[in-house]
Amino acid sequence: MAKHLKPYPAEKKGEHLKLSTMAELKDMARQVRRDVVRMLAKSNSGHTGGSLGMADIFTALYFRVLKHHPHQFHDDRDHDMLFLSNGHIAPVWYSVLARSGYFSLDELNYLRQIDSYLQGHPTSEAKLPGIRIASGSLGQGLSAAVGAALGLRMDGKKSDVFCLMGDGECQEGQIWEAAMSAAHFKLGNLIGIVDYNNLQIDGEVSEVMDVEPFADKWRAFGWDVFSCDGNDIEHFIDTLESLRSDSSRTKPAVVLATTIMGKGVPFFEGSMPDKSNWHGKPPSKDDAEKALAILGETVYGDF
Repeated sequence: MAKHLKPYPAEKKGEHLKLSTMAELKDMARQVRRDVVRMLAKSNSGHTGGSLGMADIFTALYFRVLKHHPHQFHDDRDHDMLFLSNGHIAPVWYSVLARSGYFSLDELNYLRQIDSYLQGHPTSEAKLPGIRIASGSLGQGLSAAVGAALGLRMDGKKSDVFCLMGDGECQEGQIWEAAMSAAHFKLGNLIGIVDYNNLQIDGEVSEVMDVEPFADKWRAFGWDVFSCDGNDIEHFIDTLESLRSDSSRTKPAVVLATTIMGKGVPFFEGSMPDKSNWHGKPPSKDDAEKALAILGETVYGDF
């Protein structure tokens, strides 16, 4: 944990960028992947696979789906709320937060450095805009999201709460206690998104501790279940728009978003028998140069 962190200075916030076309969203997702590769190579520490695999989902959320106001993050507004339960993929979150205007792009240079606002797992100590709670201890994020969804309903607000989780994380019992609570309290304003890549740090989820039949488990706990290709931005957005189109919904919903760990850079995507090789491994400088060449330049520029 960094020492002596102070609340992030408001004057460093950037402009809120909104994207309207699918081409723009795809370009931004590619930029986000470039950011992730650069951040991890600079810090020589962090999680490559999941951060790249979730770049399309984070891009869709922050530049199209979420109702959010970067410049008034701490104000009492009708924001949608997002919780990242699998906090080890923080680099992809930091990238979209910076590029959508929550803080300066320059901060991306300091991932995992002493006194940096951008710790290896998200921290709330620095009051960094966009981060509501510390996360990374797997299994806990959905409980926080349940509390937030209840709070919004008590306050009469129409916002939604999103909770991102890993499929391996769903081996944790606390996930299912929170899922049961969400259904009991009829939290139709709660949307879970699971990074459904069948990989965790020790190997394939199906081999470590099988969670299947996964969709049936969520249904048994009282949730509506949706599936999509999490690396297809248009499919993901269509899925969310479909489930949110019912304004009278009373069930929590979960999207099982199939992704490829390391997506966008073929040699990070891996192959059997060790597809999870890049789960918690940063790229070397040589790896980063090769990856950046594959990803190519984008119209949004480097940090």
